[in-house]
Amino acid sequence: MAIAQRIKKATKRAPKAAPAPVDYGILGEPINRAHPFYFGFIATLGALTAILLMRALASVSQIFILILIALFLATGLNPAVEALRRRKLSRANAVAVIFASVILFVIFFAFVVIPPVVSQGSQLINRAPALLSELTNNATISKLNDDYGIIDTLQTKLKSVTSNGSLLVSTFGGVVGVGKSVLSGFFSFMTVLVLTLYFITSLPQAIDLGLSMVPASRRERVRRLTHAIIGRVGSFVGSQIIIAAMASVFVFILSLILGLPSPIAIGMIVLVCGLVPLIGHFLGCSVVTLIALTQSTLIGVIAFLAYVLYVQIENYVVTPRIMKKTMSVPGAVTIISALIGSSLLGLIGGLLAVPVAASIILILDEVVIPRANNS
Repeated sequence: MAIAQRIKKATKRAPKAAPAPVDYGILGEPINRAHPFYFGFIATLGALTAILLMRALASVSQIFILILIALFLATGLNPAVEALRRRKLSRANAVAVIFASVILFVIFFAFVVIPPVVSQGSQLINRAPALLSELTNNATISKLNDDYGIIDTLQTKLKSVTSNGSLLVSTFGGVVGVGKSVLSGFFSFMTVLVLTLYFITSLPQAIDLGLSMVPASRRERVRRLTHAIIGRVGSFVGSQIIIAAMASVFVFILSLILGLPSPIAIGMIVLVCGLVPLIGHFLGCSVVTLIALTQSTLIGVIAFLAYVLYVQIENYVVTPRIMKKTMSVPGAVTIISALIGSSLLGLIGGLLAVPVAASIILILDEVVIPRANNS
């Protein structure tokens, strides 16, 4: 045993000596941060980072828009879910009922509206040359045509794009363009639908999570303000549906009076267009006028004038009163906020502008003005 220990000690390697430190020279003076070169370099890096960040955000802007639309729809559908919950339904069952109703409406819209739109579009294309010929019966238009050849130019162009079937290619970019548009629209629709389902199902949990980050002393007041804001968004969605339904009923009656084909389909189209702020009625008026033009030029002009008159009454009489009643927003603020929101963010800005304005007014009334009065 002693021999084995001696052999082990003898064979045990001695520890290596620590390597001598390498001399890299004396430390220099720190960088002068006030030097123009240093400042320019850091500023350039900051600018490049900002540009990269902006380009990254721009590349995913469409996804953010879909998320905002889904969040807006979930907040707007929440009052209907809460109404069903007051009837002793669980939140999951209430969400299922609301979503089943939405899907049934989409299916009904697809089967009732799309076939007449396709047939009326084909009929309008076929009647377009005759409609242009009817325009020359007007003395003023006929004189303009004689002087500048406007109608003749339009007829020549229309014949050139319809005679060889190139209208579809020039309008939609061919079969590939149509396929891309259909797939993109379907993907966006399904994305919004799924996100809306997730948002409306987990809305209470998301609110509680956000409120848990608020100081406990202010949590209850913030909770009440949050629920009030969500309620105002729901009121805006309900008001927009009421206004769109009124426009749909008006166009349905107008279609019956003028003898337009498929009045139910036309009313459904106007219902969907009316849900879009500002430009919705422009789209609806265009559709109604084009369908009316398939009957005659006179009916097209009458439909256009009647629709424009209704829109003026709705914008300056109906909408301000409904919005003020449901959201406590002055009529002028409703119109101005919608204009500003659409100018800044387009369609999504128009959708969010009025509820955002209502939320700001609520915060001013409950937080800012009381502090100013007590100071």
